[in-house]
Amino acid sequence: MAVEGDTGVGGDTAAATGQDETRATRRRGAALEQAILDAAVEELAEVGYQNLTMDGVATRAGTSKNVIYRRWPSRAALCVAAYLKMLPAAPEDTPDTGDLRTDSLALLTRVNDRMSSGIGKILRALLADFEDDPERVRAIRDQLGRASVGPWLTVLARAATRGEVGPAALTPRVATVAVDLLRNEYALNGLTTVPDSTLVEIVDQVYLPLVRGLG
Repeated sequence: MAVEGDTGVGGDTAAATGQDETRATRRRGAALEQAILDAAVEELAEVGYQNLTMDGVATRAGTSKNVIYRRWPSRAALCVAAYLKMLPAAPEDTPDTGDLRTDSLALLTRVNDRMSSGIGKILRALLADFEDDPERVRAIRDQLGRASVGPWLTVLARAATRGEVGPAALTPRVATVAVDLLRNEYALNGLTTVPDSTLVEIVDQVYLPLVRGLG
């Protein structure tokens, strides 16, 4: 396997040997970081967060631990970056049924399906590891919030056009309240999945009264 030498120039050498000669190809910058993140994603999917090691990621990426540590100061930081990479890169189709309640339940169900999947298990392990570091937990949640706010704002904007909510509801903090409450169900109750009845309660008892009240 190709292993990067710790040359201090941020490069990575992949070598293939012939009979009497070696040819090396260097990866630098974005290409190297991409290879490391790809390796971390594969390790997370294969062994999980608790069993992931920097040695394992380095071996899979064909680089060295020193190179990884120059970009991510800890295993946790690398895994957070890898987790974010596992999220869908392109926006998914946003529900558009003409009814805010139906669209909100559809979006929340989509988030719940993801959180109860293998990806969600990795996130819960990360958050549990950071339970004594509220700043890092907040940072992760902020990053996830930024990644998920688009569909919720789209649904609220359509509802505003129909007159279901007022413009005051069209803020990222308000838009993602339902998702925050769902994450709390996992974090506080240690659940592996949240039942549909709870999703209905979140939407009917909290989310809809909030966004409609702001109108």
